[in-house]
Amino acid sequence: MTVRTAVPDRSGAAPTGSRGASAWAGAAGTLLPGLLLCLGITAVAQALQAGEEHLTGHPYVEALVLAILLGTAVRTAWVPGARFKAGIAFSAKQVLEVAVTLLGAAVSLGAIVASGPALLAGIVGAVALTILASCALCRALGLPVRMALLIACGNAICGNSAIAAVAPVIGADSRDVAAAIAFTAVLGVLMVLGLPLFVPLIGFSEHQYGVLAGLTVYAVPQVLAATVPVGPLATQVGTLVKLVRVLMLGPVVLALSLLAPRLPAAGASAKPAGGSAPGSARRRPGFFKLVPWFILGFLALASLRSLGLIPDAWVAPISRLAGFLTIVSMAALGLGVDVRVLAQVGGRVTMAVTASLGVLLAIAVLLIRGLGIG
Repeated sequence: MTVRTAVPDRSGAAPTGSRGASAWAGAAGTLLPGLLLCLGITAVAQALQAGEEHLTGHPYVEALVLAILLGTAVRTAWVPGARFKAGIAFSAKQVLEVAVTLLGAAVSLGAIVASGPALLAGIVGAVALTILASCALCRALGLPVRMALLIACGNAICGNSAIAAVAPVIGADSRDVAAAIAFTAVLGVLMVLGLPLFVPLIGFSEHQYGVLAGLTVYAVPQVLAATVPVGPLATQVGTLVKLVRVLMLGPVVLALSLLAPRLPAAGASAKPAGGSAPGSARRRPGFFKLVPWFILGFLALASLRSLGLIPDAWVAPISRLAGFLTIVSMAALGLGVDVRVLAQVGGRVTMAVTASLGVLLAIAVLLIRGLGIG
């Protein structure tokens, strides 16, 4: 393979390296408006939390939650223009992935082993049971089988990511995918805000609540938002349980890829968006679709931490950085949620998604009680 060096030609043209720098500058300029908007919401959220601490001595509503609320309020009152979209999308995806990766530096994998095989088996069982029960519930409400699978996998595993991964494998209709993702986005925010209310209602300990959050909240960053107000133990346990749950996406997608040819014919409306051939719609996703890179990064840092290769003095600064980036991503999450989408989602879909989440909550509570998790 020939390697070309970045040297100027005789006409004095700019070197290849300069063109690369210009491309990076252009990309940064594209991201800047949306990123600055998310950072602005983050700054306001942190200022409000600081005000709470000054007035009451305790942040009753954490900056993570405030960022979601502020972002949602902004999105509902004003739709950001096209120039903001790239930066918001970057903050909602890449920034949160980096934040989750950095969290691994503060987690010891020994905690997973200490949780015991019973909890690990319980997580796997809870995901499988939720998918089966949710599918049956959705079908009873008259939803098509592919829509039922989207809702079941989204609730059981990791929300929008699971829906996006499952949809091409089963050849789901693009409108069904959009409806499932839109409502899941709203319901995910409501879960973050409402789940901490379970602590006084059902008398869970901090450890029990961490397991509950890890089993029920959709996304890893949302688990952080739902557990940080309760305590650090809840955050660590919730993150670990959630990561095991996310890892179930790989086996579930592979199983559905084997099941897909046996699904009933969906008709012309169920063809994948863009007019792709049926064979291409069911192409099995690659490794990094089944196991996202940030989970591998989290596990890598957790392994280094467990082996003592990350100094103790580094843990606190890394954790603070991860926390800040998570707040930025929560602001972006809020900016992606318009509460008015609730009025645009069909009644049966709304009922199915909500009831499916109720099934998941019930299974999680029964699992915690049944395993005697203290």
